[in-house]
Amino acid sequence: QVQVVESGGGLVQPGGSLTLSCAASGTIFSIGTMGWFRQAPGKEREWVATVSTGGSTTYADAVKGRFTISRDNAKNTVYLQMSSLKPEDTAVYYCYAMRYTKHWGQGTQVTVSS
Repeated sequence: QVQVVESGGGLVQPGGSLTLSCAASGTIFSIGTMGWFRQAPGKEREWVATVSTGGSTTYADAVKGRFTISRDNAKNTVYLQMSSLKPEDTAVYYCYAMRYTKHWGQGTQVTVSS
């Protein structure tokens, strides 16, 4: 069993920055890729970014150049540094850890508003 817990959400003004954290615990042996999705009100959940165990990263076009994903394998933690935030980035952000299947966290709210 893998537990995933996100933290770091909040309210930020447009153009601001925020860093989300996601820690995996439990049966963490052989955890593979980790990443982030988000879901805005009334929309489907969409993929944001992924980081492999080796540190390779991929990003959705909507966040490329503004968001940076990274991970600390020793802590089984993944981070999402978000900058130049826009109102359209407002969403619940969900982290996942891959071990045979995606294990999801409960989500953390990010609101970008003046």
